[in-house]
Amino acid sequence: MSVESPKVTGLKLKRKSRLLEVSFDDGNTYALSCELLRVYSPSAEVHGHGNPVLVTHKKNVNIDAITPVGNYAVKLVFDDGHDTGLFSWKVLYDLATNQVELWEKYLARLRAAKASREPMIDMAVKYHN
Repeated sequence: MSVESPKVTGLKLKRKSRLLEVSFDDGNTYALSCELLRVYSPSAEVHGHGNPVLVTHKKNVNIDAITPVGNYAVKLVFDDGHDTGLFSWKVLYDLATNQVELWEKYLARLRAAKASREPMIDMAVKYHN
């Protein structure tokens, strides 16, 4: 018998801190970083059709839009243009409740690949001559 994941009752994007607060009907609220959501996007692009792609340079990624999909998921549109992942309530709950382990796994994969979280080009930096 499978146990159903709690349903999402609220989403609050905190753009400045790049966090998505997710509230569930079990009474718990979790803060998920936009970076974690982006690198663990449930899209085929990230999952590589069974072979997960290491997503890099997303430290400053943010969410531009959140679109409900029925009563079971949301589509997150990231400011780097990524918009193909559907985050079901189960996916969000799994990310929320396992984020410490997932984050450690991600950092280990980055280290192993000698890759970086840092943005390739920081668009916020202005050069003055």
